[in-house]
Amino acid sequence: MAGGNTKQVGSVAYAKRDKSYFEDRQLVRHANVWHLWALGVGAVISGHFSGWNFGFGTGGWGGMLVAGIIIAIMYIGLVFSIAEMSPALPHTGAAYSFARTAMGPWGGFITGLCENVEYVVTPAVIAFFIGSYMGGIWSVAFPDSSVWPPLWWLVTYAVFLALNIFGVALSFRVTLIVTLLSLAVLIVFWISAIPSMDFSRWALNIGVGPDGAAMELPEGNGSMFPFGLSGVLATLPFAVWLFLAIEQLPLAAEESVDPKRDMPRGIIAGMLTLIVSAFMIVLLNPSVIGVGSFKLATSGEPLLDGFRAIYGDSGAVLLGLIALVGLIASFHTIIFAMGRQVYSLSRAGYFPSALSVTHKSYKTPYVAMFAGAIVGFGIMLIMWFALGGDAAGSLIGSVLLNMAVFGAMFSYILQAVSFILLRRNQPNMERPYRSPLGVPGAVLTIVIGVVTLLYQIQDANFTKGVVWVALWFAIAIVYFGLVGRHKLILSPEEEFALEHAQKA
Repeated sequence: MAGGNTKQVGSVAYAKRDKSYFEDRQLVRHANVWHLWALGVGAVISGHFSGWNFGFGTGGWGGMLVAGIIIAIMYIGLVFSIAEMSPALPHTGAAYSFARTAMGPWGGFITGLCENVEYVVTPAVIAFFIGSYMGGIWSVAFPDSSVWPPLWWLVTYAVFLALNIFGVALSFRVTLIVTLLSLAVLIVFWISAIPSMDFSRWALNIGVGPDGAAMELPEGNGSMFPFGLSGVLATLPFAVWLFLAIEQLPLAAEESVDPKRDMPRGIIAGMLTLIVSAFMIVLLNPSVIGVGSFKLATSGEPLLDGFRAIYGDSGAVLLGLIALVGLIASFHTIIFAMGRQVYSLSRAGYFPSALSVTHKSYKTPYVAMFAGAIVGFGIMLIMWFALGGDAAGSLIGSVLLNMAVFGAMFSYILQAVSFILLRRNQPNMERPYRSPLGVPGAVLTIVIGVVTLLYQIQDANFTKGVVWVALWFAIAIVYFGLVGRHKLILSPEEEFALEHAQKA
């Protein structure tokens, strides 16, 4: 191989490449703690605009609230674990990097693969919701015409791929601006909703029908927990959407000016921001007069429904565009994360190394972003045609959401396992920050993650999504077993892992 000798280490072989390999894969340090905070909050914030609300159909309002609290506890355990690992292993690889050091190349690859599903599919989910919002806006502005939904998806991908490719400084600047705008939109909604709410009449308007499914109570005042404890547990996968992707911050480690100091601060501040926002939206959105939990249970645009109920349809176009801001923030930031995640696995040889080439002028992983976008958009198109096009409705979003949560849950569990193994096997590793929750916090993350997966299996849409994920995993594992493991490269993550394995 060019640039060095092949070195066999256990079941894998490494090639030490010359400096030109890494010169073609350079990143630029730009992010400060506020950029990192915005990256974390921005990635998640669309989950407060759309997606989370499907949980009303499985748990009612009380089920959604308690499921949100349980999932918040899981994320707190995860966030503190990541806050310790990320400055100790300040590489772009993030979850793959943690697991590679803790569990070897196969553990790193499987963890990275789970995270890859999350970061490739999540933009597709958000693109679907952007299309739903745009379709609603278009129908009001131009009632006699319509736009084919895949065109909205294509335009969304094209615009934000361009913004992410044309420079790190621009990308982080846009991230900070749209994240602040998203929070401003939510705050405006909260302030507007408080005088327009009737909690008992509207938030509690879900009952259980003869078939066991959710039914609307015309007068409201129903049970907080119409589906009981099983409803709470069945709602866990939807509650994940309130916090999904906060863990992406470490993917910016090699673009952070001071990752050892700023990474823990950014991710913890981001989590606290999201907890406040999640509680406010779960409380207020279904409580608005004329909205209700039952309607939101199948809505692709819950925040827009709330704005319409408060301000009427006369300003629906403007309100819809305002409500789009949160979706835009998340799409933009997760495209960033998707590119870095594919880039890190490619730079180390787990994925084809051509995917990690960065732009000569802008130093952004444009090939990785293009590849991930093509896969995500391709999955959307296949589902669109397979599920009946317009007739599929919100089913496409629900299936995609389940795919993203499935990959995320496995990634969280493996990251928590990595934390425990690093604490046990690498006690002398330099840790600029130590999790106050320690191993018990990681164990709690694992337990809640496993329970969430078990209840996700009971969702009929899960089986549709898991087939796609299983196929994804099978192809990638076969590739790694036959090709990838013989072509690994001594990237920063791999050198760090090998060095610490020798010390251990």
